[in-house]
Amino acid sequence: MAKDGKVPAKKADTKPAAADPKKATTKDKKPTEAVKKTAEVKKGAAGAKKVAVSLKKGSGRKSTRIHTKVHFYKPKTLKLPRKPKVLTKSVKPLPKMGPYQVIKFPLTTESAMKKIEDNNTLVFIVDQKANKKQIKSSVKKLYDIQSQKVNTLIRPDGQKKAFVKLTADYDALDVANRIGII
Repeated sequence: MAKDGKVPAKKADTKPAAADPKKATTKDKKPTEAVKKTAEVKKGAAGAKKVAVSLKKGSGRKSTRIHTKVHFYKPKTLKLPRKPKVLTKSVKPLPKMGPYQVIKFPLTTESAMKKIEDNNTLVFIVDQKANKKQIKSSVKKLYDIQSQKVNTLIRPDGQKKAFVKLTADYDALDVANRIGII
């Protein structure tokens, strides 16, 4: 029933569904729904074909980018983290500057002996790449002595000489005897 209380009249000019031989009918679907489905499938197939063709040859239109700056900056692209399938190093390398690599040998020249007696200083030939902190820690590990400061120089023959001044607690003469310099 409509709002005004009248019953709408049935249309007499509608044809039965089976009268049209082109339309396929199924028992559980109305023929109009089946026709709609096939039309949608045809539209989808045609659309898919259009998309495939435009992907192959391009759409024909090329958009140009408006540059607002004078200089060109390379755009940032996706950088994925590395996922190696094989390890390049199977074992971690040993430290290159251990105490035995840093200190090569103690120096036993006359001037070095004078430094031992007068200034409470030991003189070593050390690796050229070693820094003062590495020399200080190596002397502590090897000879169990505390050093006050370390001075270094590179000799004309290319070797590095280190002057290790000991603290007042240690006597350089006793340490030199223990090491075997004297």
